[in-house]
Amino acid sequence: MDVRSVVGLDGVRRGMGDLVGGKAANLGEMVAAGERVPPGFCVTTAAHASGTVPAEPITRAYEALGAGRVAVRSSATAEDLPEASFAGQQDTYLDVEGADAVVDAVRRCWASLDNERAVAYRRANGLDRADVRMAVVVQRMVDADTAGVMFTADPLTGSRSRTVVDAVRGPGGAVVDGSVEPDHYAVDDGRLVDGAGGCLAPGQVVELAAAGRRLQGLFGSPQDVEWVHDRDGVLWLLQSRPVTTLFPLPPQDLPDLPRFYMEVGHMQGMLRPFTPLGLAMLQRMWTRWWGSVGFATGDADPDPLMVGVGGRLFVDLSAFLRSSPLRGRLPQAMDVYGPRARAAVEHLLDDPRFAPRPGLPFPASTGLRVAAALLPSAVFGVGHALARPRAARARAQAAVARLRALRGPGAGAGSASRLDWVTGRALDAMLGRDLTRVIGPVFAGIVTGTAPAALLRGVATREETDTVLGGLPHNVTTEMDLALWRIAERARAHGDLFTRTPPEELAARYLRGELPEVGLAAFLDAYGHRAAAEVDIGVPRWRENPAPVFASVANYLRLDDPEQAPDRRFERAGAAAGAALAELVPRALRRRPVRGAVAAFLMSRSRELAGLREYGKFAWLVPFAEMRRQVLLVGADLAGLGLLETADDVFFLDLDEVRSTVDGCVDRRSLVAERRHLHLRERRRRTVPGTLLTDGTDAAAALPSPAVEPGGLPGTPAAPGRAEGRARVVLDPSGARVEPGEILVAPTTDPGWTPLFMTAAGLVSETGSPIAHGPTVAREYGIPAVICVRDATTAIRTGDLLRVDGSAGTVVVVADAGDGPAATDPTDPTDLTDPTDLTDLTFTDGESPREG
Repeated sequence: MDVRSVVGLDGVRRGMGDLVGGKAANLGEMVAAGERVPPGFCVTTAAHASGTVPAEPITRAYEALGAGRVAVRSSATAEDLPEASFAGQQDTYLDVEGADAVVDAVRRCWASLDNERAVAYRRANGLDRADVRMAVVVQRMVDADTAGVMFTADPLTGSRSRTVVDAVRGPGGAVVDGSVEPDHYAVDDGRLVDGAGGCLAPGQVVELAAAGRRLQGLFGSPQDVEWVHDRDGVLWLLQSRPVTTLFPLPPQDLPDLPRFYMEVGHMQGMLRPFTPLGLAMLQRMWTRWWGSVGFATGDADPDPLMVGVGGRLFVDLSAFLRSSPLRGRLPQAMDVYGPRARAAVEHLLDDPRFAPRPGLPFPASTGLRVAAALLPSAVFGVGHALARPRAARARAQAAVARLRALRGPGAGAGSASRLDWVTGRALDAMLGRDLTRVIGPVFAGIVTGTAPAALLRGVATREETDTVLGGLPHNVTTEMDLALWRIAERARAHGDLFTRTPPEELAARYLRGELPEVGLAAFLDAYGHRAAAEVDIGVPRWRENPAPVFASVANYLRLDDPEQAPDRRFERAGAAAGAALAELVPRALRRRPVRGAVAAFLMSRSRELAGLREYGKFAWLVPFAEMRRQVLLVGADLAGLGLLETADDVFFLDLDEVRSTVDGCVDRRSLVAERRHLHLRERRRRTVPGTLLTDGTDAAAALPSPAVEPGGLPGTPAAPGRAEGRARVVLDPSGARVEPGEILVAPTTDPGWTPLFMTAAGLVSETGSPIAHGPTVAREYGIPAVICVRDATTAIRTGDLLRVDGSAGTVVVVADAGDGPAATDPTDPTDLTDPTDLTDLTFTDGESPREG
């Protein structure tokens, strides 16, 4: 047997993780730092690799420990890591006594490496079994008076300022396994703020919090600590591992802390993390646009308004929250982000850290310059669209045609010139005159779609004014979805081919020219620059990988009720809108003559303009696709030089890094591998805070949950109507399907999701805004939608029977999945285990793998 088969904890250090596993490495580091840790030893991975339990060395170490009762715990190499704790996934045995019993417990710990829950956990976290080795920790048992668990950050709100402690009388296993309700304590900055009484004295709680802060400093991140007080009241630390679920912190090195941030990516249907280049491009676009209207921020602003946190896009609203003239208006402005965001802002108005200050967040002269740059063209654009909607639409379409003709450097161009084009001429074209000609009609459409509800308050319900917006013409996303439906109709002659062949195989065959012509080429010419999560330049477009398009076609081919055909549903929504308009206008003129006349004009114009809501984003995505193509060519050049592994590795660098790689021939392969790993880890994050403070607190999560009826989930009304159907929980639209009559439950939606609406009876999403893409299209299809339903994709399971009220903004789980059809489809592509393949990251995850 290897002489390194057993080592004492006092000889273990953090860098020995490959030999002793994560748990033992942390314990050894704690011992070396002078913390009070029960003495013990570790059966190493070298012994596990041999396959034979080293009985004799274990016996000797056990006897040297003084024999008696011990705890035997797993310490795999994948345990207690920053990205995966493996908490409770492998076995622990307490009160083990006798050498033979200890040897047997070690053997059983080894076997638990492949128990069902550990296998499932590795699969969910993308860990390869071949990379995991098992060590085992044996420690003297402590005769517990009180015991429990401590987190040095609040796991519910994310606050790094708060330490929380759960404690019970006797051993702490009941806290870990959740079998009893423990006493709960909270400590803010060393001060007990919650939990007076219970089994711990205030001094013990404060002592625990101080120990937790020491461990957090030792390991460099918030810690999950198991502890015990012995019968003499002495504190022992049994285990410390990173808290793996916390959302990353926003910038900490800024003046005037704390800061308040709002996550804005979800307004574009973007909750998955951006690639580094995708985030950098949006930030560059932001600063370039503000600079063009007189608000200079600079590409390297030391105090930026827009920041990336965890790969998501946040905007710093601190200055607005502290501004005396503006802060009172901020809660109402948050309505577009949902009721929880508004409630969070209202709560922070009373927070002394955000006390009001005189003045605006920016100099008055800057405001005047911005107004002078924007107002004339905005007023003209909106006015022209209201007066001559057909001419305004034609003007916008001509602008998009010019953007389609934009091409970057051709064959033979160098990487430097391609980068210059992307960050120079292409950005100027995206943000220039052509986009301005699109934005005017878009703003006019927003006004005509939203103003009537305010003008007719007390005269018409919101449901009635929303019905007027059903079946809107001139919506580019609706037109895209109906074009997909026409492809599906042509594909019916080849039904088995398109429904039984996996979308990825169909995509490959299409690109090889091996499929029958059903109109896909024309579709991709018009819409191939789109994709789910399309605002990230790092995401492949449908033209590159049409697999999601084929998945949607297969979805449509399952429709067998002619009345549920998307074109018929769209027609019915339009007819209902016409009927509502005919009834509302006379009522409005009768009860509010002046307001009614204005509302009647705007509602009639909404049928001409409100559908353009989607056109602004569609327009700037046209040159965005050409910019992506040019960046990929740069990536191919760098891969050819051995500086990257593959062309799409370039999207895991920011703009400055790409430039320095091109100019200095810097090898970026190891950096990209690390970034891909982090990106995949963030892809698995199920919840993203919508509101974030400097210390990591999700301001909305810290609020009390609103009262709802049993089985009900509160949300925000987004598209009127009511529907009942089985839930289909989808985390990514690519490769997913929604059966006719099912309710689509999603984390967010953007135009890449809308093909799924064609067969859905209703929509439920965790984020969004009534004026965002998903609700807009839902209204046009005449399906009810409820948005901002917190944790919908985890609280609801595929197969649950839902009742959705898009007018009231409520979702009720009428019956769980056990009373209905199968909750999951084993053929759905859900594997996200390859951190090196961007195509997999983008296109292979479909429905939620959660089965209950």
